[in-house]
Amino acid sequence: MPLATPSPLLRTFACAALLVLAAALASCGKSTPKLAPLAPDAVVLALGDSLTYGTGASTAQSYPAELERLIGRKVVSAGIPGEVSASGLARLPAVLDRIRPQVLILCHGGNDLLRKLDTAALAENLRAMVRHARDRGVAVVLIAVPKPGLFPSAHPVYTEVAAEYGLPIESDALAEILTDNELKSDPIHPNARGYARLAERVAALLKEAKAL
Repeated sequence: MPLATPSPLLRTFACAALLVLAAALASCGKSTPKLAPLAPDAVVLALGDSLTYGTGASTAQSYPAELERLIGRKVVSAGIPGEVSASGLARLPAVLDRIRPQVLILCHGGNDLLRKLDTAALAENLRAMVRHARDRGVAVVLIAVPKPGLFPSAHPVYTEVAAEYGLPIESDALAEILTDNELKSDPIHPNARGYARLAERVAALLKEAKAL
């Protein structure tokens, strides 16, 4: 008895499943770029907007404060609510010169995306921030900000910049946090539990990168 021909819907579903599997397998083969080990007295700079500032929780519950407790190094928070990436770029050189960190954790651009500013300009601002840090011998770690929407996912501009400069990147944490009502204080900000989760993921990334 001849086998039934699969329906077009079934064939489409099978192809989609194979593509997802192939992407997952490809990502498994990628290794995290390595960083120099953090010295015991190293300073880490967290630069960003309200996500770095900790809007939706207390200062002591922001992700930089939680990260400091997790990694045993000083983490300086330089987050300004409402800031766009062009303003972050403008202030970064002076902050780097004042703080003199070993590592910069860059989580910027959420307000660019919310205001629907040019994503090409956002990419260039991120690239320039990476260059400013590297020119000073500062390593960079990137946190991807999700695209606004019902189902947030990391904007591809972050993975593109990370690949271009060989940066360790936490690409999924914020998108996952902002799809869990128990981890957010409003549609675009985590709560204390969400920031703690983000800090855990960044600490894990630093370990993968051999910084810890």
